[in-house]
Amino acid sequence: MSYFTYDTSVIIARKITTLPASFLMSAVVLLELTGNAKDDSQRGLYERLFRQYRKDNLLIVPDADDWLLASRVLFWLAQSRSRSLKGKLKRLPSGASQRMALDVLIAVSARRWRATVVTENWNDFKAIQRYCNTKIARASDFLGRIH
Repeated sequence: MSYFTYDTSVIIARKITTLPASFLMSAVVLLELTGNAKDDSQRGLYERLFRQYRKDNLLIVPDADDWLLASRVLFWLAQSRSRSLKGKLKRLPSGASQRMALDVLIAVSARRWRATVVTENWNDFKAIQRYCNTKIARASDFLGRIH
């Protein structure tokens, strides 16, 4: 069976409420959604999703090897940016490095499950893919195929 997972950007931008078969939920995505919940009701919904996907063994949780690979990927991405700017590492916009770290964790943990990451953040995930060979799909292409 081919598995897939959504990046947080897809769930937010597409207002996803129904999750089809062969879907795996990323614990990192739930962290981002829960942290940005508008109220206790929405937070509770995300916590219930977490428990249900964990119970069904459909929750992608980064393990120790994922954390190590994520740190390497972030290093390689920074080195690549530095090389492209001739040794000067330009300061990223506020919050950008944290968002990239979470995206890298989503990618490397999905890779372990051989799941495709469906994303609206194509350029970021394409850069990540270069270093960890995660399968990725554009949300616009992928969602057209499953609906």
